Parts: sequence; structure tokens; C-alpha cells
Amino acid sequence: MKDNIILIGFMGTGKTTISHELSKLTGYKEIDTDQYVEEKEGLSIPDLFSKHGEEYFRDLETKALTDLQNINHIIISCGGGIVLRDKNVELLKCKGQIVLLTALPETILERVKENQDRPILRNNMNLPFIEELMNKRKDKYLSVADIIIETDNKDITAIAKEILSKVNFTLPSQFTTTNSQENLP
Repeated sequence: MKDNIILIGFMGTGKTTISHELSKLTGYKEIDTDQYVEEKEGLSIPDLFSKHGEEYFRDLETKALTDLQNINHIIISCGGGIVLRDKNVELLKCKGQIVLLTALPETILERVKENQDRPILRNNMNLPFIEELMNKRKDKYLSVADIIIETDNKDITAIAKEILSKVNFTLPSQFTTTNSQENLP
């Protein structure tokens, strides 16, 4: 098992935000799979979806995970749908400890409602759609996760420290404390 922390979960659960905090606490480099794909392709995720479709984007996610296989001591923040492909799950399981971040549907909607960069939610920015999509993905997320962390109404630093207390490897150096006052809604 490699000493990496992989964050999965539905959009809006705080993966990118928590990845930043974990990176600060551990000194590990953070890699966001969506950002990685955007940089490699020179297109935003919404543009990739509209020009090439979801399947093409999912292929790029698989390629990104393959590219990252030999890199160690990293925090990987994954796109919400990355676990939908069995190949991606295999690659993630080989890469490190998988942490599922969760939040209530109402919290998700509150966090993402102003964000136009979520192609899956385009024209579906409503609670019933979010609940339905979360329910469709729930079993897959749970089957992949090594650790499950609830993020509703928790301090970002507290969430990161909770993750670090549960990972099953020794960090190269003792993580430090920061006084982040930022909270996830």
C-alpha cells in the first residue's frame, strides 16, 4: 500500500478544500484529478463534456489515474464520478487509502448552487436530482471507501485531522496544526 490519501465523494462534499488542508498539514503534494485533466487537455470540464461527452471525460480520468500510479506521498482529490468505472476503482485501490467524504443533499445543494462548472448538474440544480444521483452512487462509494468522513457543519482543519488520525500508515513527519477558521457549511 502506498502512502497516499485519496479523497472521493459526491460533488460538493469538500474534496478539493480538504485536499488543500491535508496538503498544508502533511507537506504532501495535492493533485485534483479534474484540474489535472483540464491542464492536460487545455479545456475546462464543462467544455470537455459538451465537445466530447461524458464517456470521453471518464477515459481521461482513467488516464490521469494511470499517470499517477508511480507517484507517492500525494493527496488525490477525485472527481465525483471517478468510482463509476471498475478500472478506476482498481487503480485507486492500488494507489493508497481511500477516504469517502459525505454530506447531506441539502448541504451539497447549498455548496454547489452558484457553481456553473458542474456539467452533471447543468439544468438539474435542484434537491430531487441531487438526492437521486447521490442514491445511485451511494453503494459504489461505500464499497470503495476505506474510511468514511462526514463533512456537514465541520471545521476544515478538524476534518483533515480526523482523516489523518484514521489513515493506516505513518506520515513522513508529524503533521502540524494550523488555525484555519474556515468551515464547510
